[in-house]
Amino acid sequence: MFTVLTRQPCEQAGFKSLSRIPAIIAFVVLLLSIVMLVAITLIQIHQKEVLLPGLKYGIVLDAGSSRTTVYVYQWPAEKENNTGVVSQTFKCSVKGSGISSYGENPQDVPKAFEDCMQKVKGQIPAHLHGSTCIYLGATAGMRLLRLQNETAANEVLASIQNYFESQPFDFRGAQIISGQEEGIYGWITANYLMGNFLEKSLWHMWVHPNGVETTGALDLGGASTQISFAAEEKVGLNTSDIMKVSLYGYEYTLYTHSFQCYGRNEAEKRFLALLLQDSTTETAFTNPCYPRNYNTTFTAAHVFGSLCTVDLRPETYDPNNIITFEGTGDPSLCREKVASLFNFKACHDQEACSFNGVYQPKVKGSFVAFAGFYYTASAFNLSGSFSLRTFNSSMWNFCSQNWSQLPLLLPRFDEEYARSYCFSAHYIYHLLINGYKFTEDTWPQIHFKKEVGNSSIAWSLGYMLSLTNQIPAESPLIRLPIKPSAFMGTLAFFAAVTLLCLTYLVYLCVLSRNQRHSQHTLDHVVDSE
Repeated sequence: MFTVLTRQPCEQAGFKSLSRIPAIIAFVVLLLSIVMLVAITLIQIHQKEVLLPGLKYGIVLDAGSSRTTVYVYQWPAEKENNTGVVSQTFKCSVKGSGISSYGENPQDVPKAFEDCMQKVKGQIPAHLHGSTCIYLGATAGMRLLRLQNETAANEVLASIQNYFESQPFDFRGAQIISGQEEGIYGWITANYLMGNFLEKSLWHMWVHPNGVETTGALDLGGASTQISFAAEEKVGLNTSDIMKVSLYGYEYTLYTHSFQCYGRNEAEKRFLALLLQDSTTETAFTNPCYPRNYNTTFTAAHVFGSLCTVDLRPETYDPNNIITFEGTGDPSLCREKVASLFNFKACHDQEACSFNGVYQPKVKGSFVAFAGFYYTASAFNLSGSFSLRTFNSSMWNFCSQNWSQLPLLLPRFDEEYARSYCFSAHYIYHLLINGYKFTEDTWPQIHFKKEVGNSSIAWSLGYMLSLTNQIPAESPLIRLPIKPSAFMGTLAFFAAVTLLCLTYLVYLCVLSRNQRHSQHTLDHVVDSE
């Protein structure tokens, strides 16, 4: 009995010293494991790198009445408020005339595209060719051909379809867009390029500019002309010329109208037809809008072969007849004769009317005039904003010149355009002043422009912007600091170590408690004996 009592304190002290060291080690390892778990998790969450999905590309072919232009656009794949932030990166003019001129030989259309398409392939990374959408939109020239010969128009589109389906791009079809669509897309382009939809904030984020008014759009093509501008909310919606357009999360109420046969080329054909009607001779005809000492000949088919002049054909019409025009360079008579192209009396002095009885709210705010408007003003060394008096003065001076003097006045001389600038200028005057009701005070609010930055002002950009609403955005890619497999393995390892340490510490705690309980029982027995 004595021996047991004297050996017990040594055994108890030894056990405590042996069990305390592993407990301390297990506790330290437990703390380190918890710290590592928290640290790795925080690093994985907060140190990840967000990689933007890169760029997307789109191709639009503007198949106008006189030419086709190919545009390449790009935008961030993640987009902005469901509409791509689009920029023009390449432009190529297809050689030859517009696709509507191939009505009799539609199989030749693809040959005209080949040169530009080879250049386009070099502008877009090869691995993105298959995902790059390509669209062809045909305007007034094809609208007229469809009305005149629907079979021929369909054959031209089918030939284009076959060609582009053999290309590496994602061809989404060739379609004839309406005049109203052409006007809306032109308005979208003008306002987008002028920063009226988006601007970069101090933090380099795209935001909607506060208090910015939109700009009206004036487009003069070869076969049609369009006017589009934001209408007041109180304007009645019972007319097809009032449209609702949504872009970048905002809705706009637009007035837009397209005048078929009032493009520059078709209007001039109608003008020549009217001159022939008014003439008393059947051999030589005078044209007050052509420069003095200028003579040219046309076939009757050139003047009367269009759907826009079919109602002016003479009873003895022969498409092979030769017609000679002699220029007289008379600006006063030119202005008077050009006015006959418009029916201003059809409005019956109504304020909300342009010409030919077409409804139009009062124009307000600034406008951008592009395409034929710009090229005509540019011939007179005018661009941007200028007064009506300046325009008239420059026009009068130009229209009074002799034909031999024009090569000295024009930066680029081309007979077909040079002979017609005087007509175009007087036509624009009547269209804007007597038609759209601009005044001497509001004329300076018209800005004659070809492009903004490196992007052309054309309906095709607005078309691409609208289409990006239908193209799904891509999600950003996330690059993690630790590979998921390594992260999960490390996480599992330290979680297991933590669990083992906790289990071991619990075991020591239970063992210590049992030891104390046994010691207490033994002490109680000794005391009782």
